[in-house]
Amino acid sequence: MTLPRFFTVKQTFASHRIDDLAGEVTRQLAGAPTDTIAADDRVAIAVGSRGIDRIAEITGAVAGYVRSLGAAPYVIPAMGSHGGASEQGQIATLKSLGITAEAIGCPVLATMDTVELGQTESGIPLYFDAIAAKSDHLIAINRIKPHTRLTGSIQSGVSKMLMIGLGNHRGAVAFHQAFRTFDHRLDQVTDQIIPRLIEKTPFRFGIGIVEDAFDSVGKIQILPPADLLSAEPELLSLACDWMPQLPFRTAELLIIDRIGKEISGTGMDTNVIGRKWNDKIAGPDEWPKIDEIYVRSLTETTAGNASGIGIAEYTHRRAAEAIDRIKTQINCVTAAHATAAALPVWFDHDRQVLEAVTAQSCTPPDLLRWMWISDTLHLDELCCSEAYYDEATERDDLQITSPPQPMEFDPSGDLQI
Repeated sequence: MTLPRFFTVKQTFASHRIDDLAGEVTRQLAGAPTDTIAADDRVAIAVGSRGIDRIAEITGAVAGYVRSLGAAPYVIPAMGSHGGASEQGQIATLKSLGITAEAIGCPVLATMDTVELGQTESGIPLYFDAIAAKSDHLIAINRIKPHTRLTGSIQSGVSKMLMIGLGNHRGAVAFHQAFRTFDHRLDQVTDQIIPRLIEKTPFRFGIGIVEDAFDSVGKIQILPPADLLSAEPELLSLACDWMPQLPFRTAELLIIDRIGKEISGTGMDTNVIGRKWNDKIAGPDEWPKIDEIYVRSLTETTAGNASGIGIAEYTHRRAAEAIDRIKTQINCVTAAHATAAALPVWFDHDRQVLEAVTAQSCTPPDLLRWMWISDTLHLDELCCSEAYYDEATERDDLQITSPPQPMEFDPSGDLQI
């Protein structure tokens, strides 16, 4: 069967990469509210499961600064139910991000135990990591960016980490059950919850990270408790401005080489693929509009957690066989997004999938609009089918780096990349 020909293209994005990242973290920490941290105080450094650029380097710089104050730092996971909702699973998740006691220079401690800090006005119980609660001080490190399901002025960031990530499995369940009651807008409840958490926990400040379109850290900002709720919306706006997007607004097929938890909470970023509200179709005002999605594999770092695989229509046998059913089940059910764990139609090799997609269309292969990306974090270079070629040549923000040519397959029928 004849398949579309593909050309490669580079998108023009502005780079904001901070090269001396450890130095910048240390410079920012010099202005942080650390006056209450005394010698021998125990300082918990909360880190999530996301694949933030050079997160081990950032964490190591924070731990080193804490040690320079004479205090005793230790890293704790703040990732809700990720890592199979187990202590060892969450430690393994941190290890996959390069965060180990040896690399950071301080212990890595984990527990699923929580303390309850009361309830919100609407009855949501507030759970908080037991180790964090008993520390003398807590520093929370997280990336600020659009969430895959939440909307509003506060989405993924330090506030969400305090409310949900540090609530461990119990806290994550409680909040995800309640998302619908506040229309998936954390900013509807943060004004009542964050002040209470600040009062009842040893939270001293957050470290907000914003990445640019190349998945590189472009901004580090200290977030004192008093500034947290006002600063996060500004950082979220910046993150949206820097966020990469697909170059075209419509496609009949999007091929994604890999998905994983370190790439996005849903494996593939729904803000990029246009499926934030519905797993299978973009909303009326949502872009891009992608008819079908094919996921070729899971990342090694995701360790079988295939959350988001259910958003795709097709997958490869290797992805299906790499799924850790329990990890995926716990994560998706906890997130009240059970369909994200559904198994798409799977095939033994790439050619079978692509021929099946082509066979279902009455559009000639040379007019099929397909895009092919490595993952939803890395969109600076991608492949596009020949149907986009004329439009691409007229775009100043696109650079064509190879002409249209046939897709190449190995003897087993898999794409040669």
